Amino acid sequence: MTESFPDASSPAEALRAERASTLEQIEALTRDWEGIVESSTQMGAVDDEHDPEGATIAFERAQVESLLDQARRRLADLDQAVERLRDGTYGTCENCGGPIAPERLVARPAARTCIACAGR
Repeated sequence: MTESFPDASSPAEALRAERASTLEQIEALTRDWEGIVESSTQMGAVDDEHDPEGATIAFERAQVESLLDQARRRLADLDQAVERLRDGTYGTCENCGGPIAPERLVARPAARTCIACAGR
């Protein structure tokens, strides 16, 4: 898509920035996950399932794993968007073949569908 973004950045710049941000998020979450695992191994076989003080280690680990999965899927979506940009199909709805509004691409640079198709 050749239309300019309202904030004057190009689609390539927006995708690059989103990708960098997502990679930073993955790195931070990975550090968090490693810290949780390390602290749980240092504690040994402590049963934290009934800790009245808050979330269990298992819950915290599962929560970070879920966030990591989401971030990795986001990264894959961004990589696919970069490929669409390269092959000239970026900004074209995968469902109806119509254009994806530039405002939608600003809000969601990896968007694959137009607003109408996303709402279905």
